[in-house]
Amino acid sequence: MGHDPRMARPKPALPDSRLSAADWDAAALDALADDGLAGVAIEPLTRRLGVTKGSFYWHFADRDALLRAALRRWENSYTERVIARLADVRNARERLRRLIGTVGAGGRSDRIHIALAAARHPLVREAVARVTRRRLAYLESCYVDLGRPPREARRSALHAYTAYVGLVHLRLEAPRELPGDDALAAYVEHLIAKLVP
Repeated sequence: MGHDPRMARPKPALPDSRLSAADWDAAALDALADDGLAGVAIEPLTRRLGVTKGSFYWHFADRDALLRAALRRWENSYTERVIARLADVRNARERLRRLIGTVGAGGRSDRIHIALAAARHPLVREAVARVTRRRLAYLESCYVDLGRPPREARRSALHAYTAYVGLVHLRLEAPRELPGDDALAAYVEHLIAKLVP
């Protein structure tokens, strides 16, 4: 009897580790921060998590499915949650100050940003473009709330976002070009003063 390619592949037996899909996409995001897109692969992740491939296939059909989940986690954690935390800040100037201060702090998000910016995978390009549009739209809305006309608000949003992207790249690619810890905090305050007059 011939194999029917339309038949769905049966799910493997439930793995002993009982990892959830969320455990896998969190691990994929960690791997992305540490090793770039090449780290988001089944075998390196099974080694990282200490499980078999069966655990992976219990939750995901293939690497692209995992990559989509990791990108959704990135989008939610580093864009939507940041915006949600600022929702109760009524004063637009204070909202912008907090936002720029938060993203100016750096950390793991910088490494993820650089890894995603370097990737040429279509799923990554689509997610990065969507997140960039969302972030710019949010920044623009904050500047509109400050009373800026739409065209000026858009320009200010672009200015703020390009400052953020530049700071991310400098922190990872040429950190000696930036001032030390205390001076860096003062620099971020100076940046905020320029971007939120």
